[in-house]
Parts: sequence; C-alpha cells; structure tokens
Amino acid sequence: MGIHGLTSYVGEHNEFFVDLQLRNTDVIIDGNNLYHGLYFNSNLDIRHGGDYDSFTDIICQFFQSLAMCHIQPYVVLDGGNDASNKKFATLKERAQEKIQVAHSLSHGGSGSVLPLLVREVFKQILTELQVPFVQSFSEADRDIVSLANQLSCPVLTLDSDFCIFDLQAGYCPLNYFQWKNLCKCKDSQDSYIPTRCFSLERFCRYFSNMNKTLLPLFAVMSGNDYINLPVMEVFFSKIHLPIGKFRRRSRKHDRIQGLLNWLSRFSDLSEAMESVLEYFKKHEKEDIRQLLSFFMAEYEPSNVNLKDFFQSGMYESEEMKKLKLPQWIATGLIKGHLAPFISDALILRRTILPVQVENMQRRSAHSITLPIRQVIYWLLLNISPSSVSPSLNKEPTSEFPPVFYEFDRLQNSLKKSSVRVAELAQKFPDSWYALATLNEAPIAERLLFLFETLGVSTSILEPVPCLLQLPMAVTCYWTKFSEPKVTLQHIKALLLGITFGELDKMLHIPDSERPHAEVNKIVHDQFLKWKEKKSPKDALELDVAHTFCQWQCCLQAGLYLNQLLCSPLPEPDLTRLYNGTLIHRLYHQLNSSSMPENLLSTSPKMYELYCSMVQIVKDSTPPGFFQKSKSQRKKDKKIINKLQATRESTMMDTLPFCSINRFATLAIEN
Repeated sequence: MGIHGLTSYVGEHNEFFVDLQLRNTDVIIDGNNLYHGLYFNSNLDIRHGGDYDSFTDIICQFFQSLAMCHIQPYVVLDGGNDASNKKFATLKERAQEKIQVAHSLSHGGSGSVLPLLVREVFKQILTELQVPFVQSFSEADRDIVSLANQLSCPVLTLDSDFCIFDLQAGYCPLNYFQWKNLCKCKDSQDSYIPTRCFSLERFCRYFSNMNKTLLPLFAVMSGNDYINLPVMEVFFSKIHLPIGKFRRRSRKHDRIQGLLNWLSRFSDLSEAMESVLEYFKKHEKEDIRQLLSFFMAEYEPSNVNLKDFFQSGMYESEEMKKLKLPQWIATGLIKGHLAPFISDALILRRTILPVQVENMQRRSAHSITLPIRQVIYWLLLNISPSSVSPSLNKEPTSEFPPVFYEFDRLQNSLKKSSVRVAELAQKFPDSWYALATLNEAPIAERLLFLFETLGVSTSILEPVPCLLQLPMAVTCYWTKFSEPKVTLQHIKALLLGITFGELDKMLHIPDSERPHAEVNKIVHDQFLKWKEKKSPKDALELDVAHTFCQWQCCLQAGLYLNQLLCSPLPEPDLTRLYNGTLIHRLYHQLNSSSMPENLLSTSPKMYELYCSMVQIVKDSTPPGFFQKSKSQRKKDKKIINKLQATRESTMMDTLPFCSINRFATLAIEN
C-alpha cells in the first residue's frame, strides 16, 4: 500500500526522523519493496528481459553489508491477492498502467517494469545466503507490523503506510538506508549502517500531540494505493482545512497537512468519526461509518505469529483454516515454495498475468504458455469442493467445464478471458492427481506428467546437468510453439547465454586443479565485453524481444508446474541463467559472424555443454524445422568436426549430471 503524497511530505520534515547507527539488531524487511527498489535503483536492464546475474550480485552485496554490521534480517514477502476483492479494482488499474509503461519502454520511452523472474531469483538468493524469509498469505504489511513488534526491531521498507502503523522500534525508509556506506564506531571497530528512522511520537507531537489512534482514519480519508473513497470528496468540498502558516508545494501536501491539523483537535477516534459524519446526510451516515471502519481495519496488526514460523517453520492463519487447504499446499505457500500465482488460481480462480517489454501488436507473450497453465488449473481443480469457501469466489464457478479467469494484455489494454480446463481429464485420468495427495504420488509419475505437458521425452535431456533439464525442456516447448517462429539464431544466442552463466558460476568457485581455467577466463571476459558493449544497434528489435519474452514465460510456467508437482526436477539456478543484455547482443553478433561459437570452442568443457544443448533442441523438432543456408551448413559442419576433436579430452564429471531414466527414479526418495 502507500498513501499518495505522504512519503514526499514526510521527507520534507527532518523533525519527524531520528538518526540511527544500525548494528547488532534484528530488522524486518519488506521483501517485495526491497527487490523492487534494488532492481530499479541499480540501473539494471528492463528492456531486454532483465540481467539476473547483476541483480544477484547487488542482492548479495546488500545482505553482506547487513552481516558486517551484525544485523539479522527477516524477510517477509507478499502472498496472493486479497480474497475479499476490495482491492481488485486497484489491481486491475495497476496492471493497465504497467501495460502503458511497457509500451513506452518498447519504443525507447521511460518507465519501470520489473523483469518476469525477479521474484523467483530473489527467493533463490535468500535461500542460498540462508536469509530467513516467509511468504504471507496475502499482502504482508500487517504481518510485518506484528512481527516487528514481537521482536522489538525496526522495519525496512519504502511504504508510507508504515508512517501510520504503531511500530515500537520505528520504520527505516529504504531511501535513507545507506547500506553502501558502512561506517566505523568511534569507540570500537564495529561497523554500522547510517540511516534515519521515522518516529511516530515526533510526528504526532508536531500536530499538537495528536492521538495516534486517529492516524488510520487520516489514511483512509486520504486514500492509499488500494483505498480511494470518492464519497470523501463530499467532506473535502464542505470543510475548510486549517493548512497553517505556510502553504506546501502541492495541493496534495496542503490536504495532508490540513487534514492532520483538523484531526488533531479531537481527543479520540470516536469523537473524530462523529465529526466527519456530520458532513453527510442522515441516511448516509451509517453506511459511511461502516465503510471507514472496514478500511481502517487494514491498519491493525494481524493475528499471525510469524515469530513461530522463524522458530518452528510453520505458523497458523485464520484464513488458511477457513479454506481447509491441504497441509502441503499451506506449507508450500508459507515457505514460498509455491508462487502467489498458485494461491490466486486456487482460491480466487483468477490470475493477473504480468506484462513484459514486448511487441504490443502481437499476442501477449503469455499466450504461448496457455496449455501449461491449463494443466496447472486442472490440477488445482482436483481439490475437495469444501476446501475453498464459495464466498471467496466472486467470479461464477458453476460453469461446466470449470472456468478460470485470466487478465492479460490485448495490444495496449487489459483483457479478461475465461480458460476452460475440463477436457484435460481425458488426457490424464489417473487418480493420484487429486491435489490433497499430489505430494505423495511417485516421483517418476510426476516427472512423466511434467514431460508430457512440456512435450519432451524422458531420455532427450540426459546429456545435460540436472539443474539445466527444466530450462532445456521449456526451451524445446518454446521452440515448437513460439510465434513468430524461433530461428536457430535465437536458440544459439539463448544457449550461449546459458553457457556463459555456467562458465560464470564455474569461475566463481575457486579450484586450482580445474583444467583450462585460463582459457575459460579469456572466454568469460570476451562474453562480458559483448554484454557491456554500447552500440547504435541497442535500439530494441520488438520481434526479437517478443521471442525471448516468450521463453521467459515458458520458463516461469514450467517452474510453477514443477513446484506444484513438488519438484520432480530440481529447480534451476535462475541467478545466472538468463542475461537479457548479453543474449540480445549475441543474437546480433551471430547475425554477422560465428565468432561467439568459435570463441567458446576454445573451452572444451563449455563447448560440449553448448553443443549438447543445441542438439537437444534440434532432436525435439521435426526434420526441416530449421531451414539453413549453405553457409550455415558449412559452419555447422566445422562445429561438429571441432567437437569431435575435443570430445576425447573433455571430462564432464565436474558438472552434476543425473539420470532421468523413468524406472530409475522409482528408487529415489521424494
């Protein structure tokens, strides 16, 4: 959430803040706010699908700074959308605004659209760094407040709603949190992070010792990201607000200051509420009272005890109890093993698909993954009808075949469509797909189900490491169904980028005995130069961007399905998997020469991995799928000859391979 204009208004008043030297403390971090802020404030790519490796480095540096100051972070992430539907209109407005921003970016304009997989990358980094995190059942604000007060520690976010919440240890705005500027204490060698902490006491004191219980009423009357009550304009049109001696820079600031001055006259919430209602007609008063009370409840701490989760790995939620979700589903949502997309589809039967910077004249990049989402929706239908309260499903659910609703881009507009999924029952009739017991199904059957959905065989992926098998499966799916049609150039650019990611990880793990280390470094550095090279050709080619956006959609849908199937394939390392800037530049480089492939051939281990991935894609397509010129055929022949010459001297044992033999997996414990 966030109250319009309050962040900038508060920022003009130094007297509302206390300077802190943050060290030796716990801190609660608003996870969604953090990854948005760090990505957008770090000058990272937003036009080419994101540079997840650079984002990974920044997140690691952030948490390293906390560790150096002995600050223990607890990260809380937002979950699915609110089941009450009271925020749904705003969510649709936000989605429409992001479509317009993405359209502007696609034509060289300004704006910020988060790359598709940033949230999943962020969770993987937290797991790797062993930073404890939890996913709330819906929006996290109230859970964050409860946890912060339980632990008596500050909250780190950039959400002006936290100026309203009664936080014992205060709220540290991210824009004042100088994590890159560590300082040393005068009396010791300990490090600290300079920051400023918003003080609710100072804020209320400024407004004539205002009763802090009046602040939720102020927030609701002012309106935030989700609450916009047109009826309040009646109040503002009739009252003269005492702005004070000095007018502010904007009308919004005038209203904020005037409303706070006016409310400060009242001793408690009840008195203030009655005075507000005096400006409405008699027959309206009770409805408006209930409306204000309903939205003010958003500023009460939740009854969820997240401290229990960080101590025992689980917490109880009244919402989850009412829904009677299967325990493994509830646990997966809480631990972030299942995405909010799954929660929205399961509980609301409604999803909003995020927009990317793509060709807005073509069908949404998400269109390619509709068959995968249909399978996900079908799995979610196999749950006892009593498990989800019908009162939470605002969309009609009586249709047969059953329907899910999706909101996605249609050119420059947000469009609602219905997705029917019942016909899938004929294709996958086995009884184990009941959602309540899906986690108990044999891993071999879940793996086969995943491969059937993605249209790949169980043997085709054996030549690549375990962590690359899911990306390669979705790459085969993308190759067959992408529109416009994928070319070999697209595939090679993508797979060269993935190979660079593997090379990057290898060089970050010191091993003096690893062969070809010097050559690998030379190859790695040249790929980095391609990534960092600025050129006039950097103008976005919309169809190229659209094609790679579709690949990310395929990977995201494949990840969600794999998670719902309790990960029969290991989750790929997303932190180095896709580098949008590099992949787009490799695509253009391959257009004019074979230099990237020739360079990679000097590193036998990486070259064999790359060639194996190219061959998997070719094997998954029908003969003649890629039409080649004579020059391309000659180039491929040279590549094959080089591969054969280096194969005998190449050992792949340092990469973690695994068999996906259908019967061998029967012996694997889930």
